[in-house]
Amino acid sequence: MKLAGRVKHICGSRTLVIECDPGQLPRLHTTVTDRRLKPVGKLVEVFGNIRAPYGLVVCKGTCTTIPGEKLFTK
Repeated sequence: MKLAGRVKHICGSRTLVIECDPGQLPRLHTTVTDRRLKPVGKLVEVFGNIRAPYGLVVCKGTCTTIPGEKLFTK
């Protein structure tokens, strides 16, 4: 299990912006899970500066995560 990033913002009801670790960038279109291994959504885009990238996660349903929560990939 790799750290995808921390939730930075919740945009609307189905979109999350996460702050990624530049040393461990997750692959696009991978499933993102919470710490209980419950699927949250898919990573659809990585954007921003090379030293501080952000990721856009589209949730499967309504987002139930809170800002600051860690998200993971396999």
